[in-house]
Amino acid sequence: MKEEIGLWIDHKKTVIVNSTGDEIITLNSNMEKHVRFSGGAHGKTAYGAQYFPADDQQDRRFVEHLNKYYSDVIAHLRDAKAIVIMGPGEAKLELEKRLEHAGLKEYILNIETADKLTERQIAARVKQFFAGQKQPVG
Repeated sequence: MKEEIGLWIDHKKTVIVNSTGDEIITLNSNMEKHVRFSGGAHGKTAYGAQYFPADDQQDRRFVEHLNKYYSDVIAHLRDAKAIVIMGPGEAKLELEKRLEHAGLKEYILNIETADKLTERQIAARVKQFFAGQKQPVG
């Protein structure tokens, strides 16, 4: 992926677009909006014989799933020198925190709230943003 990247993110999917809009990558989290895992009041975790109440186990699995998802997204942003983040909910802010921990926060140029957009709409907004960045001032 090129050095100038824009993306639209929520907990279900991320669409990553380069600044010219000609390269688009879609990553799916494969997670439902409200995660429901089967199990009784207590369950065995992937960490061995330790038991957690069902709600704690669901929260732990949700967090583990999000960690992997955000790691996949960040892997696509490693070479970025300019990042624009869009999205409707908390995922854009959660990604910002993770980018900070990954040492990439300084490359975030803008974070904006944006409802559901098609890939073409995302590409157009990213292209427009970076075109505006390159215009001479004065």
